[in-house]
Amino acid sequence: MLNNPTPTTLTIAAPKAVIVGLEGEILNAQEEKLFSDHNPLGFILFARNVKHPDQVKRLVKQLRHLSGRQDAPILIDQEGGRVARLRPPYFRKTFPAQKIAQLAEKHLEHAKESAYLSGKLMGLELASLGINVDCAPVADLLIDGAHSIIGDRSYGNTVSLIVALAGEVARGLADAGVVPIMKHIPGHGRALVDSHEELPEVIESYDILARHDFEVFKQLKFIPWAMTAHVVYRCLDVSHPATLSPRVIRYIRENLEYDGVIISDDLSMKALTGSFTNKAHQAVQAGCDLLLHCNGNMTEMSEVLEAAPLLGMEAARRLENGFQFIKPASVCDVLELENRLAELVGG
Repeated sequence: MLNNPTPTTLTIAAPKAVIVGLEGEILNAQEEKLFSDHNPLGFILFARNVKHPDQVKRLVKQLRHLSGRQDAPILIDQEGGRVARLRPPYFRKTFPAQKIAQLAEKHLEHAKESAYLSGKLMGLELASLGINVDCAPVADLLIDGAHSIIGDRSYGNTVSLIVALAGEVARGLADAGVVPIMKHIPGHGRALVDSHEELPEVIESYDILARHDFEVFKQLKFIPWAMTAHVVYRCLDVSHPATLSPRVIRYIRENLEYDGVIISDDLSMKALTGSFTNKAHQAVQAGCDLLLHCNGNMTEMSEVLEAAPLLGMEAARRLENGFQFIKPASVCDVLELENRLAELVGG
């Protein structure tokens, strides 16, 4: 189901290993020059970039034309629920992961089917717009007493449940022609603060983390992209968050056996301090394949793009494998899928 290769053109040019955001609903002249000069690998869209389907299609087409790569990664955060950049009235209404997790308490197989359908329907909508990478699913454990930044975005509080449900979401996205990104490796669930605002530190023992939080990502290692957590895990590295830690990235590669694309979380989040040049260099030196900068700030973007290296051979190989994970979306009855999902989750 997930092994039909899709031809790509990543080897035609040598882009910079960066995914960047943009300011608004159209590509402005300053952005066009910056992106032409620095050739970022791809782009990420947010609600500020979205008005209606035709506008999104035009923007995506313009970004790909500018990059010269018809398969240039165009990312979006479309998890469902409160993290959904596409919303009614022009786009599908979605629901949070928690709703599927609650269904699993009654009927696991129905929950797995719901997770797959949720992923496939989101993927079909994204693919129809030209968006080919989704920053989903969340694979973080739901932990009592932790900060609510994960909360209803989590598929559950056990390894087996998250692996089952997040795995099905990823398969649904892939079957719709969209590359999934699991996040936030190696686990954001125990964070007591929001990494958008400050740096979380997890003090739990290695034994517990390895058997629970980290184990989720090990079992989901087939998902072709993973986004890092801006979280310090004191049992692995007392000084650096995962995104900037060679020890943690090496642990992900060796102990969690992950050979997919590792992309940083947003470098503009407040969990990370220092200049954007230093943050970019540290993330690359730690072992991130790609850097992510989201807010569209020209000054910050310029600094990240200046600091970013060209896409490396190993990263290019992993990207190619990611495109092979997906298959071109086939014609299907979307209404039938919608009705079945509504039947399973209760509307």
